[in-house]
Formats: sequence, C-alpha cells, structure tokens
Amino acid sequence: MKNETLRAELNNLERKVKLLLSDYAQLKTDFDKCQTENQHLKAQINDQQSKISSFQNQSKISKIVESMVVGENDSEELKDVIDGYIKEINKCIAHLGEA
Repeated sequence: MKNETLRAELNNLERKVKLLLSDYAQLKTDFDKCQTENQHLKAQINDQQSKISSFQNQSKISKIVESMVVGENDSEELKDVIDGYIKEINKCIAHLGEA
C-alpha cells in the first residue's frame, strides 16, 4: 500500500513538473515577443523624436527668415533658398540614418 501511495505522489509530482515546464515555455515565448516589440517601439520613438527635432529646426529657421528686415521679394527668395537647404540636409540625414 505504501508503494502505491508513493507511486501516486510521484506521478502527481511528475504531472505538476510537466505543467510548470509548459507554463515556463509559454511565458518565455511571451517574454521574447515583448522584448522584440519593445525594441521596435524604441526604434519608432527615436525616429519620431528625430522627425520632431527636424520640424522644430525648420520652424526656427522659418521664423528667423520671417523676422529678417528685408524687402518682401528678397524675403521670399531667401526663404526658398533656405527651404531648399533644409530639404538637402534632411536627405543627407536620412541617407546617414540608412547606413
């Protein structure tokens, strides 16, 4: 009778260990997915912050151009030239970001 009880307890423990291992494997998979998603979201945040910084710089430059005391035609030409420079700089930044 004692052997049967021990055998039953051993089977019960073995079943519990298998369940725990199964739960552990599922939790590890979920954790790995969360880590991957976290890295992806951090990359998105960095990209968005870079874009925001670029837009803020464009806004500052536009304000500087608008506040300059020059003729209206000269102001538009200067603004167009600076906007062209900004676009070229953004292309260079994007190209460097790809590297």
